[in-house]
Amino acid sequence: MNGFTGTAALARLAIRRDRFVLPGWIIGLTLLLAGIVAGLISGLSAQDLREETELNVNSPGLRLFGLASGASAGSYAMLRDYLTLAILAAVMSILAVVRHTRQAEETGRAELVGAAVVGRYASLSAAVLVTVAANVLLAAMLGLALVANGQPAFGSFTAGASVGAVGIVFAGVAAVTAQLSSTTRGAIGQAGAVLGVAFLLSGVGNMLGSADASGLRVVSAWPAWLSPIGWGEQVRPFDGNHWWPCAVAAAAFFALVDTAFLLTNHRDIGRGVLPDRRGNATAGRSLRGPIGLTWRLQRGATLGWAVAMLAFGVIFGAVSEQAGRMQGSAREWYARWGGTDEIVDGFLTSVIGMAGIAAAIYVVQLLLRMRSEETGGTLEPILSSAVDRLRWATSHILTASLGAAGLLLLFAIGTAATAGPLLDTPGLFGDLTLAALVQVPALLVVGAVVVALVAFQPRWSGAISWATLIGAILLGPLFGPTLGLPQWLQDISPFTHTPKAPAAEITLLPVITLVLISTVLASPGLLRLHRRDLLLPA
Repeated sequence: MNGFTGTAALARLAIRRDRFVLPGWIIGLTLLLAGIVAGLISGLSAQDLREETELNVNSPGLRLFGLASGASAGSYAMLRDYLTLAILAAVMSILAVVRHTRQAEETGRAELVGAAVVGRYASLSAAVLVTVAANVLLAAMLGLALVANGQPAFGSFTAGASVGAVGIVFAGVAAVTAQLSSTTRGAIGQAGAVLGVAFLLSGVGNMLGSADASGLRVVSAWPAWLSPIGWGEQVRPFDGNHWWPCAVAAAAFFALVDTAFLLTNHRDIGRGVLPDRRGNATAGRSLRGPIGLTWRLQRGATLGWAVAMLAFGVIFGAVSEQAGRMQGSAREWYARWGGTDEIVDGFLTSVIGMAGIAAAIYVVQLLLRMRSEETGGTLEPILSSAVDRLRWATSHILTASLGAAGLLLLFAIGTAATAGPLLDTPGLFGDLTLAALVQVPALLVVGAVVVALVAFQPRWSGAISWATLIGAILLGPLFGPTLGLPQWLQDISPFTHTPKAPAAEITLLPVITLVLISTVLASPGLLRLHRRDLLLPA
């Protein structure tokens, strides 16, 4: 028996386990691209495309979110969508690889499988192979989505490959972090940190870059070449179609996977290469109750989110003045979101709304921790103490809600700190603070849905929760009007009913309504959690 014995069988098992999750990611990202491109093509003239591209080229702040490579419809679509698609493909890969490696060890499945005729490298090999196959399929589907919207076939599949290459590299990153950390959360957190650094490197490289003679193309500076996201941007679909950066990504992937195999030889099953940090001999007073314990478990993730939200607030505030010079469909889009002809107010309203969507992702992530505690066996000893199920669940809800509110406040602070001096608008800090806080009721609705799913459909709560959030985002103001969805369908999303502050005055009716809806949705879930049997690990 060699180290790879049993890889095929474990790959089939991984496909069986992910038969809904990975197709959901692939179909969701494909529909996202198809819908946005359809809206762009129908709403932009050739002159609009040129003006929008020139605006990005001449605005270093906007370069953080995309690399301009010509003024064709396809090039502009990738300018708008590449970063989102690449980051989501990376997240898909990280979660998939960690799920079938580190999580399998943490839950004890790897030990049971290892008792059979299975080589030491089989589990890691199967996870990587399945994830790479998912990214290849994603690349093909993205290419087909662009072709269906009338874009050149070669450029379309090149665009798909640029996104798939990023996902494949981060499959290698996750393979390494799964060996370094002894916990699932640690492996995901380390890989997520690498993704954050990759985003910053590509963004800074683009910001420090220069425009070429045509004024429609940005030549990135050297930091972009240190990032897998930057490699994908240098493919430049529809404007050169350079495939050789994909070879760089492939070389990085093989180097990472080879490193992961080497690390596998230097650790025991269930342990990571990095030593676990020793805790304090005695617990603090805050850990005597469920709220303190929940916060202690979630503080690492919350800190990471806090740094990101503050940084993005600073960045968006820095480009707020440039947003006032937008023309064409971009100006119309921001004006439609904010419901105002004041383009800067519409821009600030939209970025606060996007921050609310990001905070909703945080809420789902934290509340699904309830399910992982149940399946991981850590909930049972908690409930064996004086803590009942209602207090346990309430601690998670409070932590997620207050954490999300704090993240939105940090975003508002960062935005106001840089936008205030540029716009010279008195009271901007207070306006943005209120605009951030009125996003919270929509997040409560999303959180209430997660609580209800954990209570009534625990086995499928993760997949359905993320699918529900994606649906709410697609139906909301970020994509709903662009996709031409009927208003009744857009009204299903809680984000549609959030007051459009600071562009418009805040009205209490939608805020109160969303709070009541969240209460109605969460109450049956809490009651069910109080009564149903725990689904403990076998």
